[in-house]
Amino acid sequence: MDVARSKVSEAGTPVACRSCQARHGVVCGALSSSQLRELGRHSLRRKVDAGSEIVAQGSESSFYSNIMRGVVKLCKVMPDGRQQIVGLQFAPDFVGRPFVRESTLSAEAATDAEICVVPRNLLDRMISETRELQRSLHDQALKELDAAREWMLTLGRRTAEEKVASLLHLIATHAEPQTATSTAFDLPLSRAEIADFLGLTIETVSRQLTRLRKEGVIRIENIRHIVVPGMDELEKKISA
Repeated sequence: MDVARSKVSEAGTPVACRSCQARHGVVCGALSSSQLRELGRHSLRRKVDAGSEIVAQGSESSFYSNIMRGVVKLCKVMPDGRQQIVGLQFAPDFVGRPFVRESTLSAEAATDAEICVVPRNLLDRMISETRELQRSLHDQALKELDAAREWMLTLGRRTAEEKVASLLHLIATHAEPQTATSTAFDLPLSRAEIADFLGLTIETVSRQLTRLRKEGVIRIENIRHIVVPGMDELEKKISA
């Protein structure tokens, strides 16, 4: 794991924060320049290999993280050892739950990723002192609740084709920058993981991906690289 301490400018916003994807995210976007400087003095940037655990379920974590690059999967492990993927996070998402030390989920890098690690005690204090940050975290929690409800609809009522199209749309609109007409990305999950996430079989996932490819909705290159020539066509498949 590669670690580099954030560089801080003598005045104004820290140098490392200026080009950071999380600069205008839920946490850093709500902080003043002086707060960012304080946070920058204590934050660490870490490169995380795909498959590496960031936070373990049931562990007491002393830090929070902002995702700067890559995709993180959130998993719930049952008492008998079975595991369920319950969500994906992308840059500049915030990893952690304020004021709750024991994690109820595990967070694992689904792809090679880079995160900015922030001491929990420091950020908890800033949350207590900063109304704008409280509001930002509250708004983010409501957005995540809405997204969870939408995903319940996807899992409960949508067809297999609509489920696969919904996942591709989620990744396409979050993992990589889009152009006006098309986008391309590497699938952060294996076929088995996609099946687990969507409540389908591996065979069904492969069949639906092939169907979308034959219909020209997507192109598949090197097994995991997906090109979406037109987002409109993919969106039609979600509500077909």
